[in-house]
Amino acid sequence: MFRFYSPTAKATHTIGSMKPVHTSVSLPKSGFLLLAGLSWFWGLNWPTMKIVLGELSVWWFRVACLIVGGCALLLLSAASGNRVVFRRHELRLLIACALFNVFGWHLLSAYGVSIMPAGRASIIAFTMPLWAAIFSSFLLSERVTPSIVGGLILGLLGLTVLIGPDLIVFGQAPLGAVFMLGAALSWGLGTVLFKSGAWTTSIAVLAAWQLLLSAVPMTIGAALLEPVPDVAALSTPVILAIIYIFAFPMTFCQWAYFKVVRLFPATAAAIGTLMVPVIGVYSSSILLSEQVGWREFTALVLICASLLCVLLIPAWLRSRVHVRAG
Repeated sequence: MFRFYSPTAKATHTIGSMKPVHTSVSLPKSGFLLLAGLSWFWGLNWPTMKIVLGELSVWWFRVACLIVGGCALLLLSAASGNRVVFRRHELRLLIACALFNVFGWHLLSAYGVSIMPAGRASIIAFTMPLWAAIFSSFLLSERVTPSIVGGLILGLLGLTVLIGPDLIVFGQAPLGAVFMLGAALSWGLGTVLFKSGAWTTSIAVLAAWQLLLSAVPMTIGAALLEPVPDVAALSTPVILAIIYIFAFPMTFCQWAYFKVVRLFPATAAAIGTLMVPVIGVYSSSILLSEQVGWREFTALVLICASLLCVLLIPAWLRSRVHVRAG
């Protein structure tokens, strides 16, 4: 999955257009339906990826995801009348964003979910906004607020509950958790780099080109490291799972997310990310028979609470100040 949400963006703006959104305007019902769809389809993406990676190698799977997702976004942008070529001066930062926001995220998360329970992987993955807030304080000189500190503490507690006992028993971090934490850190850094740019191209087109630019090194890596997969040998459940991933997480969800952030304030759109790991955990339990015990539930609660601290509480406080000032 792939998005450009900045946890430190002001709640009174939408991503991309950066036009003010007045809190007094009623929010459209279509936006809530899209937000529900995002949460559902992105949540189901985790057990679906686990199914695909049981038969398809990580590199070639991600090559297909990046090419299909990038081309679909460009086609949707062109159909909407948008310019589908980025500005020349944006290329250098666009490549840097693609490296962390797409290449690092997609590669590490695929390795992570292939060797650990999909539900646990989704919990670690969605610590991303927390790390993005931390990176923003260093790279963008944004103030470290008490809510960010509280979010960091809660997030670290959640990770400790989730993988701490394994650290004690085995004496080292489980490899899948290391990959997923690396994916979350990469995604968070890429998000902050993206926020630092003075973009003139539409956000959806920039997202598409990041996917396609990342497909180049991903294809090279796949060709060097893995044999070309025999698509004809894939089982029917895996083929259906691939179709689902291409149609929903990599196409519909990409379009729907950018639609949501134009309809809603950015923090309202971010609420959808809070539900994704919840759906990821329980759909993995149903579809893959993964155990959901007190550790998974406690870690889920702690990490969702940390995201509330980082994403929603600061925006709520800013909106209170804005209302009083108005």
